[in-house]
Amino acid sequence: ISLIMFSLIQATLSSLKMLDVGKWPIFSLCSEEELQLIRQACVFGSAGNEVLYTTVNDEIFVLGTNCCGCLGLGDVQSTIEPRRLDSLSGKKIASLSYGSGPHIVLATTEGEVFTWGHNAYSQLGNGTTNHGLVPCQISTNLSNKQVIEVACGSYHSLVLTSDGEVFAWGYNNSGQVGSGSTVNQPIPRRVTGCLQNKVVVTIACGQMCCMAVVDTGEVYVWGYNGNGQLGLGSSGNQPTPCRVAALQGIRVQRVACGYAHTLVLTDEGQVYAWGANSYGQLGTGNKSNQSYPTPVTVEKDRIIEIAACHSTHTSAAKTQGGHVYMWGQCRGQSVILPHLTHFSCTDDVFACFATPAVSWRLLSVEPDDHLTVAESLKREFDNPDTADLKFLVDGKYIYAHKVLLKIRCEHFRSSLEDNEDDIVEMSEFSYPVYRAFLEYLYTDSISLSPEEAVGLLDLATFYRENRLKKLCQQTIKQGICEENAIALLSAAVKYEAQDLEEFCFRFCINHLTVVTQTSGFAEMDHDLLKNFISKASRVGAFKN
Repeated sequence: ISLIMFSLIQATLSSLKMLDVGKWPIFSLCSEEELQLIRQACVFGSAGNEVLYTTVNDEIFVLGTNCCGCLGLGDVQSTIEPRRLDSLSGKKIASLSYGSGPHIVLATTEGEVFTWGHNAYSQLGNGTTNHGLVPCQISTNLSNKQVIEVACGSYHSLVLTSDGEVFAWGYNNSGQVGSGSTVNQPIPRRVTGCLQNKVVVTIACGQMCCMAVVDTGEVYVWGYNGNGQLGLGSSGNQPTPCRVAALQGIRVQRVACGYAHTLVLTDEGQVYAWGANSYGQLGTGNKSNQSYPTPVTVEKDRIIEIAACHSTHTSAAKTQGGHVYMWGQCRGQSVILPHLTHFSCTDDVFACFATPAVSWRLLSVEPDDHLTVAESLKREFDNPDTADLKFLVDGKYIYAHKVLLKIRCEHFRSSLEDNEDDIVEMSEFSYPVYRAFLEYLYTDSISLSPEEAVGLLDLATFYRENRLKKLCQQTIKQGICEENAIALLSAAVKYEAQDLEEFCFRFCINHLTVVTQTSGFAEMDHDLLKNFISKASRVGAFKN
């Protein structure tokens, strides 16, 4: 038993749950098999029509309209089927963001930066204004740096390094690069000024502005300020970083930017908002812009996450108790106060209510450290490492656990009671049938062909497993066709499965012409044939 427990703990620690992307329309282009492999995803583009995702084995796939070559495939062809981004194969993504062009900025777990896509304003940071059709590594001024977070505005890019420095490049018409001028910045340039000796811990970009939170909890801002989105109490643009003085004494942990509004989350779980408010995106109960930080009342519970995205006017937050709220532009409506949703994550707010429906962050599967008892048991079926019993069927072994078989099946409770053997030979049933039976005891489900399900029906009848009998009948009903109908009818009669017998009989009558020409009908048992003809005539099958 201790071996079983050890194995269950191991399985639990290594388990990953599937990333739920079902609410994003673009993913309906992927098959169920493909969806199960996704571990990270980002939906982007002016209409939410592009997506990049990574799979369990660190492959990166892209899909969608490919505006300006933003899929990185080397061309501008749209693709309705996922295509692998070979140039980044094996790279693990630490952070990813996108602009309005769109352009993409990606940081790997090794700290490298790759960019591609729209580049009319030098937002790729490669010194040119040519669109980038394939990912290009950006190393100018970053060669000895490890980038840990990236953020994009509409046409500018911002990155944060592991030593707390910030670099910016791209469109600079409003000072969003933080260089002190309004000249576009073609290559990464360190943002200094009053950030010079500060350690930045997180960054964000609005459409044409930037935010940086430093390790003391202060917020520094620069760029466009026409709607008060810098929170400085004015509407003048800011070409170099400036501290948000109104937050004096408040320690900020996270910042999120919408198109022209800003949200911050404090270490006490309080949210403040400022900037544009024509859709109610500040959550203050009105539609008036605010140029100073204003507290947002969500509910008495602490807020643990805030969400906004530079291409939308939508805001969202999640409480410690798991409640998700949304406000701002929600599917064309202006929601001026935080509205409680039925979602379990803020990402779903953007999938269902943002315009466009784009990701506000890179969606990632968190390692799920909890496996249910049922999931743990499923994993242990036929596992030689933890088994204490093996069945020898048709020369092949099936591994099982005595304690589980005794708990799950009356037959084993008695047959294994005083049995010290660790091998049981089984000749009454075939390997696929017996394996399916044992697997059923671990999983509560079966996956067999209708023909094999007949063998399992025999076993279920023999072991008096009534629920399994029902499952077999269901499988047989779903798999019946003209060719196998008589064989399945014979099995139903043999194992006294009245409901199934009736079903198979009706099927044969409804397809009588074809069924009577099959080899199964020609080889039908004499008594069964007589019975069949008699019953068929009673239901009027032979009337002219």
